[in-house]
Amino acid sequence: MRNWIQAGAIAAAFIMSPASAADASPVGLWRNIDDVSGKPKALIRITESNGVLQGQIEKLFREADEPQNPVCDKCTDARKDKPIVGMVILGGLKKDGGEYTGGEILDPNNGKVYKSKMELADGGKKLKVRGYIGMPMLGRTQTWVRQE
Repeated sequence: MRNWIQAGAIAAAFIMSPASAADASPVGLWRNIDDVSGKPKALIRITESNGVLQGQIEKLFREADEPQNPVCDKCTDARKDKPIVGMVILGGLKKDGGEYTGGEILDPNNGKVYKSKMELADGGKKLKVRGYIGMPMLGRTQTWVRQE
């Protein structure tokens, strides 16, 4: 009987914890939400290699009358005129306490690259991604929603 109580207490501790081990990392598939329109824009897969995160677009949510696989015609680096689906738009982020900093993010709509940082929210179900120029206070934040 005592073993059942102990097993139940351990199981309850795992269930009640705010974030499971899988949610303690931003690695996974995310739906980004446009901070202006409030509509989903893309599915982005975040991966980790040697402690550094990067994000690649897997799918775009486009209107029926829009090109379904546009290219980044406003990019000024090696991504110029490359398809946006499959493009790495987020990179260089490393864990720094409770957030990930030191990265860059590309806005394919204007071709600009911004400094970036991000942090998990809502028990790992959401990701606050901030792109900025110079200082973090000079930027904007998008909330991405975990898809897995």
